[in-house]
Amino acid sequence: MNVLLIKGLQKKYDDRVLFEKVNVAIHRGERVGIVGRNGAGKTTLAKILIGDDKPDKGSCEVRGSIGYLRQSTDHEPVKNEDTRDHYSFLRKREKELGLSRDLKEGNLNKLSGGERLKLSLAQVSLTNPDLLILDEPTNHLDSIGVQWLIRELENYKGAVLVISHDRYFLDQTVHRILEIESGELHEFSGNYSAYRHEKKRRYEEQLHRYRVQEKEKKRIEEQLAGLTNWSDQAHRQSTKQEGYKEHYRMKAKKMDAQVKSKRKRLEKQLQKSGVNEPSKESGVRFQFESENSRGKRIFEAINVSKQYDKRWLFKESSFYIKHGERVGMVGENGCGKTTFLRMILGEEEVSEGEIWKSPMLRIGYLSQDVHNLASHQTALQSLEVETRDEVFRAKSILASMGMERSRVNVPIQELSLGERTKVKMTRLLMNKYDVLILDEPTNHLDLSSREQLEDTLQHFKGTLLVVSHDHYFMDKICERLLVFKNQNVNRLEMSLSELREKEKSTSSFSQQIGEKKMLLDNEISALISEISLLMAGDPRIAELDKRLNDLFKEKRAL
Repeated sequence: MNVLLIKGLQKKYDDRVLFEKVNVAIHRGERVGIVGRNGAGKTTLAKILIGDDKPDKGSCEVRGSIGYLRQSTDHEPVKNEDTRDHYSFLRKREKELGLSRDLKEGNLNKLSGGERLKLSLAQVSLTNPDLLILDEPTNHLDSIGVQWLIRELENYKGAVLVISHDRYFLDQTVHRILEIESGELHEFSGNYSAYRHEKKRRYEEQLHRYRVQEKEKKRIEEQLAGLTNWSDQAHRQSTKQEGYKEHYRMKAKKMDAQVKSKRKRLEKQLQKSGVNEPSKESGVRFQFESENSRGKRIFEAINVSKQYDKRWLFKESSFYIKHGERVGMVGENGCGKTTFLRMILGEEEVSEGEIWKSPMLRIGYLSQDVHNLASHQTALQSLEVETRDEVFRAKSILASMGMERSRVNVPIQELSLGERTKVKMTRLLMNKYDVLILDEPTNHLDLSSREQLEDTLQHFKGTLLVVSHDHYFMDKICERLLVFKNQNVNRLEMSLSELREKEKSTSSFSQQIGEKKMLLDNEISALISEISLLMAGDPRIAELDKRLNDLFKEKRAL
């Protein structure tokens, strides 16, 4: 049964076509992902579906209720519901989501961005809609929240439409991909990895057909050129040959007719079954530059502690970061990752201990907040470029990241969140830094921009300090980790995948130990019961008592 039926949908902004002739049906229980470049119209499509925007043409039919998680919850107040069911639901989810604070009325609006997003997800899923639309649901979510959401979607009975650039999340949740590209909607079966494979296959197939067509077209054009040349010669001969003018004139006309007929057939064939040259993905080119090394250790934390009110984020933590290292920071939402970055930048005070950093370091910082750009300014105005060379370089960088030329002079408030992130990234690219601190750098970035950023960061010669919940991005970029856990920060010489594998092994081992203890407890209880039923002096008591002592020793050893 269809829960969503879209027919002939079209949407324009001024002369810019976001999409047209969109036809889609989504069935109950389906898991569908929507991908596309920043500004392609993904969020606009979602807004049309929930009635916040109207299409220029076409229709959307939704059978049932819709739940919608908006792209950014950073500046949305968290609502306190009065119903007992709602409150108990959030209390039940508190531990699953890794929320570290009480869900009391006075605390809701003090939650971090990631914690707010978790509550928004819980609130949306509570309504149990027939169609659930999630717009970038994993932005700001920690690994606990991502895994919780994956499990929730596995058990969800309705249809789910996910707008996301999180490759890991798409691989784990969806079974069909809808791609918005150049105003058209393309369908792909399978998850994100299957989509990438199929898209590459379609591109290579279309490129092959296009080349075969162009080769045949060139052959025909050469024939036409030859016929045209003969026709020209015949026309010239008809003016020179006495007594043979009519013969050569007829010959020239015949060749003219052949050329005209052949050209018409070629044009008709191309119009009917011509293959267009496949468009290549825009080659996003990030080019970071850094100065020479400033020394081996550039950051060192010595017994560092940070406290807010009576709550400790971390205590007595010591670690270091060397020049050229690529270090990822992982931990649950609210554990203090962004706070630590602000401490490095001098924007937060250390409660106890000391953070030392090498003098004269040039540090570039990309915050996760896309709302801190002046909304009335254009991209160029926000970059504060003045000279002709600076303007040219800024435009070149923005264009290389896939931003259309016309969007450069559009007010920031009209740009998508992904386009705003690219403006902030351009500011980093236009300077030389020794250290790049990237707080959720892939949030809102489209897929091709994410992948190119990964490739470029691997060639950056300076130091990288990265906070990201993009599993694939962290795995490809970071070779070491700072793990925030149990009010402590520890440096680990491993990748995120290696850490997760280690955690799985530890969890599996702990589960085995727990099961073993339970079996021992059962046997101990049975022996005590059996001994209590025996009369004093019974010879079996000594044997059972020895077995009981052995079981206690075995349990203590565990």
